[in-house]
Amino acid sequence: MRDRGVIHEVRPGTHGTTGGAGRAPSAGAAPGNPLPLLAAVSAAFTLVHLTLIAPGLGWDETVYVSQVSPQAPAAYFSAPRARGITWLVAPLTAVTTSVTALRLCLAVLAGCGLFLALWAWRRLLPAPVLAVAGGLFAGLWITMFYASQAMPNLWVAYGALAAVGCFLRVVRDPGDRWAAAGLAAGVAFAALMRPTDAVWLALPLAAAALVPRIRRRGLPLAALGAGLAAGCAPWAVEAYLSYGGLAARLDRASEIQGRLGWYFAVDDHVRALGGRTLCRPCDVPWRYPAAALWFFALPLLVAAGVRAAARDGGRRRTALVLATVVGAALAAPYLFTVGYAAPRFLLPAYALLALPVAYGLVRACRPRPRGRRLVVGLVAVALIAHLAIQYRLADSTADRVRREAADLGRVAAELRALGLRPPCVVSGTESIRVAFRTGCASRQPAGPNRSITPDELVETALRRPVAILVPDGVPPPSYARDWPAHPLPDLGRWTGLRAYVSVSRAASPDARGRGSRSGRSRRVRPW
Repeated sequence: MRDRGVIHEVRPGTHGTTGGAGRAPSAGAAPGNPLPLLAAVSAAFTLVHLTLIAPGLGWDETVYVSQVSPQAPAAYFSAPRARGITWLVAPLTAVTTSVTALRLCLAVLAGCGLFLALWAWRRLLPAPVLAVAGGLFAGLWITMFYASQAMPNLWVAYGALAAVGCFLRVVRDPGDRWAAAGLAAGVAFAALMRPTDAVWLALPLAAAALVPRIRRRGLPLAALGAGLAAGCAPWAVEAYLSYGGLAARLDRASEIQGRLGWYFAVDDHVRALGGRTLCRPCDVPWRYPAAALWFFALPLLVAAGVRAAARDGGRRRTALVLATVVGAALAAPYLFTVGYAAPRFLLPAYALLALPVAYGLVRACRPRPRGRRLVVGLVAVALIAHLAIQYRLADSTADRVRREAADLGRVAAELRALGLRPPCVVSGTESIRVAFRTGCASRQPAGPNRSITPDELVETALRRPVAILVPDGVPPPSYARDWPAHPLPDLGRWTGLRAYVSVSRAASPDARGRGSRSGRSRRVRPW
């Protein structure tokens, strides 16, 4: 059955039942039923996150949500993006435009997603290990902050975590058809969110399936291929319909990301852990070293967890090694091929690496003749300090988003007072978020979101209101220099913001009243 202090594996065919010879014991001889522990961790994650709900959508969120929201025309959808997160929020945006409702719904879904992703591992690792892994991952400020954000990275993490667990179950028991379906679904879900991440997820799994001692490798390979093809198909089809082909879209995506190549971005990610959602360019000082201590300890803790599993024997070492390899594969492109940092990029890697870390911590706290209280105390103090720092970072980041949302509201109100009402266009600094708030279309004549030429923008100004947003110290574009300039409230780091507005008399409140009384339409002219 089980020996004291040793974690045994679940034999293929037993499916982790809670009784008889197939019972899956846990570290430290703890009960093996994962349901209560995983449900508690997921519920706690959701409840804690509800205290961090921030109104207002971020830049990338606005792009994704605007594709299906009736609030404003769809923002330009650039080449690197995928529509998975848009489809996830589509049912809710069809019912309401409330950002708070969207945040609440996504927070609940994030808790359910964490539970399901860990549940896929219930026949592979003990319940306490899964609960600790879930708590470690959910306790990162990045996870807490993005749980209610309409961003794809957390959902890629869930898909990757579930896919690796289902892969291991299929390899050990080819008769586990539900695991094969879960493998395909996990990879497909990750691919819908971020196709390139799904490729890096599938490559090490395919390599693992080709290991000579795996006799029936056809089923996991077929599930991998089916999931990857199904998830990447919409992105590939869109590439041919809107971007001139798959190669052209990949090239454009690389260009938007600063041209993929060899970069050493590890230090960028370390600096970004101090509460930055995007560090581009990341030439800022490292101001909060304590916020990144866990990042430096992560490789050591992962190695300790794998070593502990190896000492216990059985196949748990294989499971943790594969989780580590896949996690490293998902992190490598962002650490060494992208020239900037966003902490959310590494969420899939953190989700998988949390498993060996949790195994090592649970193993360290198992019953032992001497020193158990000291070890448990040290681990508890370290975890409490770590979680306190992470929550503070998450709260400060959410507070910054709240202030930006208030600034956006003031800017949008000022533009509406100037006569900017749908149908209208906003271009320039922060145009995507401001346009969404005012119900306008966002169009950029240059940059990664280029969707209109300057001549087309000028022509548009003859037919509908157009506003060009320019921060302090930056001259307006040549075609807008003769348009009246209006000061706007500061918007985050953008101070001295000005709006160069071309609004027809028919768009102003007084002119609309005169036009309605006369019954005649007026030609739209620039101011």
